[in-house]
Amino acid sequence: MRSLREHSLFRVVRQALAAAKQRFDFSLVHFSVQRDHLHLIAEASDRPALSRGVQGLAIRVARAVNRQLERKGRLFADRYHARSLKTPREVRFALRYVLLNARKHARDSVPAGFIDPRSSAAWFHGFGRPAELAFGAHAVRSEWLRTSGSAEPPVVEASVWLLRVGQRKAGLFDLDDTPGAAGQVESRREG
Repeated sequence: MRSLREHSLFRVVRQALAAAKQRFDFSLVHFSVQRDHLHLIAEASDRPALSRGVQGLAIRVARAVNRQLERKGRLFADRYHARSLKTPREVRFALRYVLLNARKHARDSVPAGFIDPRSSAAWFHGFGRPAELAFGAHAVRSEWLRTSGSAEPPVVEASVWLLRVGQRKAGLFDLDDTPGAAGQVESRREG
């Protein structure tokens, strides 16, 4: 299987995520596309809504990728790991983990100072640096507008306090941080 981060595959994955970003009691707030899996932060009214939402996303993404690759069959296993986030600190760590995950897997794939273009980081407003210093975000948003024909982001604005405001109370994080194991962070800052 080719990497989901490849340009042509990522475009169809992102389009599929955007098409299913808000269904019933499920909202996709942030995502990161990795080589063979996705990381998601979502809001759901209850466990069944979360399950239906993730299942719907997985089906849309699998169909889009299969169509693009002219293949049939399963793309994802019938399982996912869900974790309920209850504190500002947990939300902060989850956001950092999802939005900066490419730095963990492939340190050289995202240059220092740049957002991961294969995530929803371009629509995140909680980095510990001014938006104009989150390099690549404008280009990602422009490319999304050009390819999707929509100024609406591929994710939904958070509605719950923990994701909107609460996570900031735990402290901002920098887009050059690298998520580590057990909530540790490694810094990529040079000089």
